Amino acid sequence: MHTRLTRKTATSLKVTAAAIACAFASLGAQAAPAPAQLSIGTLYASTGPFAVASQGQYEGLTFWADTVNKQGGVFVKAFGKKIPVKIVAYDDQSSTSTATTLYNQLITQDKVDILVADFGSVLTSVAVPLAAEHHMLLIDPTGSGANFFTQKTDYLADVSIPSSTVWPVPLANFLLKQKIKRVAIVYGANDFDASQAETMKAELAKGGVTPVFYHSVPTTESNYNVLLHTAKAANPQALLEFGYPPNDIAFLRALSQSGLHFDMTFTIFPGQLLKLLTKNAGVDALAYTYTYPTPPLVKYDKVTYGMNTAQFSQAFQAAQHKDPTFLDSAGYNTGIVMEKMLGDAPTFAQGAFHQALMDMSGKTTTLLGPFQINANGAQLGQPFPVAQMVPDGNKGLKFVVVYPDDHATGKPVYPAPAH
Repeated sequence: MHTRLTRKTATSLKVTAAAIACAFASLGAQAAPAPAQLSIGTLYASTGPFAVASQGQYEGLTFWADTVNKQGGVFVKAFGKKIPVKIVAYDDQSSTSTATTLYNQLITQDKVDILVADFGSVLTSVAVPLAAEHHMLLIDPTGSGANFFTQKTDYLADVSIPSSTVWPVPLANFLLKQKIKRVAIVYGANDFDASQAETMKAELAKGGVTPVFYHSVPTTESNYNVLLHTAKAANPQALLEFGYPPNDIAFLRALSQSGLHFDMTFTIFPGQLLKLLTKNAGVDALAYTYTYPTPPLVKYDKVTYGMNTAQFSQAFQAAQHKDPTFLDSAGYNTGIVMEKMLGDAPTFAQGAFHQALMDMSGKTTTLLGPFQINANGAQLGQPFPVAQMVPDGNKGLKFVVVYPDDHATGKPVYPAPAH
């Protein structure tokens, strides 16, 4: 009897000791002092093909940081107080090899609290495996390549732009509605553009349409002259070019100078960087072509967090003395999403950050529209409509949303007039 009691008592003491140890460990974790500032690590490109878009995204993020710091910082639930934000940023010069080194530096040497990717799928691609390797959540503003989101992960969240696989769905539906049967597709040989081309081909197939011309070019392509004539020989009604801004500019210039005409022409980035495209390709080259219009061209008035689209545009213009682009909006939106994440996460840990984002999904609307991510980190909210750019009567262009019908502001001019 004495032996049994002794063993029982010893067991009880061990359980009690373990419980006390856990309690003290928990207490110690909660009692950890709050950092003097939150470090947010990111990259930008001052030169190279991604520079304009990258710098826009970076400007939007720093605008957010400046705004919250004027208010004492962001509220961090884990510490129950506001903490100022510091952006730690390096220039990757549009180079993936440089970006790899600098992302690694942010994680292992600077030991930033939050990691934010540079613009686009190409410069984000090298950050995805690095973040996963170091068990760090990668906040992804505009890297939407399909191959990022093939499996469940706790280390990736696309926060400001839909996965590129869903971008062309409204465009494909518009083509089918217009009864366009002959479609030519030219796309960049990178995941961002190729995934759109593949989605377009698959969506058109649902309507019984097979592209009459389907051709990839290097991401660095700058000469579309021969390609345009080859595509024209297939006699398409619509010519779709999926590329980055330098591709769009080179393509539109070549088309304008070629003397060729297509009933419908589509490019991606005029809807994000209209001033850049207008400056480098010209109003005439863009007139009557189609694109994806994005905020602030498309406005969201009712938001659950942060400024709405119009409020942001006004505040950004006042601070920066220029109108914001979509990339500026995406950078600011990234900050807003992180701010909400930090305000909701019960502990200051990467896993808690990720769970906070998942809990926000489907319940949050920002200046870019509905925020909704899946278990693979892909953004499913914020779909892009289809718009046509038409002369505004003042030597400029205006956007006419032509699809979907519930967002339409006018009807398409089809076929496009020759000029």
